[in-house]
Amino acid sequence: MKKLLLAFLLFGVTLSASAQTSDEEALQALIQDSFDHIWSELDAEKIPDYYLPDFLLLEHGEVWDNAFIATYFEGARTRPQRPIRTNRFEFIRTDVQGDMAWIAYHNYADFVLEGQETRKAYWLESALALKTPQGWKLKMLHSTRGKID
Repeated sequence: MKKLLLAFLLFGVTLSASAQTSDEEALQALIQDSFDHIWSELDAEKIPDYYLPDFLLLEHGEVWDNAFIATYFEGARTRPQRPIRTNRFEFIRTDVQGDMAWIAYHNYADFVLEGQETRKAYWLESALALKTPQGWKLKMLHSTRGKID
């Protein structure tokens, strides 16, 4: 009986660790994909795929909501030459607590125009995500610009 109980206990721990890893991977993919599809493509139509309706971005002292982001993209898309943005992340910590999670990470972006790198950018960021019936979605991002070494 003790062996059976121990087997069930180990199985439960394994399942819990597997679910945690799966959620961590999904959350890190959420960050990567949201930046690739929203910020690199300047695609406001994809905002609902990644952000909750009451999403807020705290961007270096400014508060941006989904409507503000969409308006910002309208202006950015009218530029005659737009650089291509490539995103890279180094995740510091991903903490899942039931249907809520927070993620801390370094966010790097390279901007290339006509084959020439025009700019590099770096932000230290944190995000709050909620699990919805459609999967994880972002409720808030907090972003602080940093210096590129």
